[in-house]
Amino acid sequence: MTIVERTVTLLPDPEPREVRNLLISTDDHLIEPPDMFEGRLPSKFAGQIPKIVEQDGVEVWQVEDRRLPNMGLNAVVGRPPSEWSDEPQRFEDLRPGCWQIDARIKDMDINGIYASLCFPSRIAGFGGARFAEFNDPELGLACARAWNQWHIEEWAAPYPDRIIPVQVPWLLDPVVAAEEIRRNAERGFKAVTFPEMPTALGLPSLTSKYWDPFLRACEETETVVCLHTGSGTGYLVRSEPDAPQNVNVSLFPAHAMVSATNWLWSGAPSRHPDLKIMMAEGGIGWVPMMIDRLNYMADHAGLAWLGDWNDELSPAEVLTRNFYHAMFSDPSSIEARHIIGLEHITIEADYPHADGTWPDTQPHFDDLLRDLPEHDRNLIAYGNAARLFRHPLPDFVA
Repeated sequence: MTIVERTVTLLPDPEPREVRNLLISTDDHLIEPPDMFEGRLPSKFAGQIPKIVEQDGVEVWQVEDRRLPNMGLNAVVGRPPSEWSDEPQRFEDLRPGCWQIDARIKDMDINGIYASLCFPSRIAGFGGARFAEFNDPELGLACARAWNQWHIEEWAAPYPDRIIPVQVPWLLDPVVAAEEIRRNAERGFKAVTFPEMPTALGLPSLTSKYWDPFLRACEETETVVCLHTGSGTGYLVRSEPDAPQNVNVSLFPAHAMVSATNWLWSGAPSRHPDLKIMMAEGGIGWVPMMIDRLNYMADHAGLAWLGDWNDELSPAEVLTRNFYHAMFSDPSSIEARHIIGLEHITIEADYPHADGTWPDTQPHFDDLLRDLPEHDRNLIAYGNAARLFRHPLPDFVA
């Protein structure tokens, strides 16, 4: 057995940051704890429950006949950048806020984050696609349901004012997926994560209307469809095979642009005009450019030239009607907020990822938003997210 040698430095707790703006982060993550599936699967799956096992001195998920790395760059918060890597790690190497809800709330308080939407990590995949890849689909569905049960009961319920519940979908049957959306809406879920481009996972396209039962259920229950960069097979924009990782990281906005444009032209937002789609970790800089391009296409040859377009609104108008955008730092684009849609912009802290701003999310966004009118600043900092996810605000701002 080869033992992975690594240095692990857990930095001490920083001082809580001054709260200058109420902040709701619409893109954070959780690391699934080792016991999340225990007691949540039917008894017939005894012995098949995904579990954490030791491999070469680190902890990985054992899922059927596969072993999945657990953490890496998903959970570097509280460690010096010199130790950041994409290697698997151990739970004891993590800041407890990565996977324990009480500790997460403590870290949110340090960071000055009022409420947070937390995407899955590697056992489910950012878009929840991992469960659809199981050899036994029945086990996969049971695990998706167990993930959702754990999330609503153990992650969201203890602090309902601080956590926005987001579910993973079932991807192998859109009718079952729709039933799950409706059932989970009754349990308090406000959002569902979903792969950016289903065809990248070998699933039917959005254009095919295969997903319409699922999307109709999301529309009718006001469940927000959240598309996180990397939620398909990783990256939608390909670089050279030997390009460094930083190429793909630099192209996150391009991934969001490709994903949103594909959704737009699939006709799904036009067939479901009240559907709300949130783009996570793609920023807002690409949006004005795409609006300009769509307007040029329509003006240059007229909507008839656009083929099967079937909406009384133009493509640019649908983009600004149905899509919402979480951002880290777009200082060059914030002036275009009224073109993008002021009420469609939210902020993201991305705890505990390498891109995240913890523990300095408060000063980071204070610097980014300070020159905006108070009305605009409040919408971006918390108002838009509260409205989009129907999340209660503290009494002093409600």
